[in-house]
Amino acid sequence: MKKYTFWVKTGIAFQMITTIFHSLSLVNEAQPANETETQLLGLMKSYKFDLGLGFFKSMNDLMTSFSISFSLLLLFSICINWFLLKKNVEINIWKGIILINLIIFSLCFLTMTVFTFLPPIICTGLIVISFLIALILIKPKTSTDLI
Repeated sequence: MKKYTFWVKTGIAFQMITTIFHSLSLVNEAQPANETETQLLGLMKSYKFDLGLGFFKSMNDLMTSFSISFSLLLLFSICINWFLLKKNVEINIWKGIILINLIIFSLCFLTMTVFTFLPPIICTGLIVISFLIALILIKPKTSTDLI
């Protein structure tokens, strides 16, 4: 647990778990709990906004695209991190990659905290914590190798 690679692998694992949980939301349809929710979900599927240039999309279409985009962001990050782990890249490259992960997923965490609910907040928070610990534990080869 004192090596940065452990925490990178932990971050990858949390990214995988988040991707799986989030992908499940794409196949499960929301079930309304009352008449108001039934009406809302019906409108989200059937009412189409005129978005210009011949694009008519429902709110459900837009939410699905956001959801798929988040899953693809996670999958892309998993692939990059796993690839670099397998290639044993230099520590300076790892510092940059960990910092990029930390910045992107910190912004994602803040967005989730403001606009979503507990499961995605927890999942993105665990990703951020993992990469933060990895960044703290990574040691430069010399004092001039700092980012």
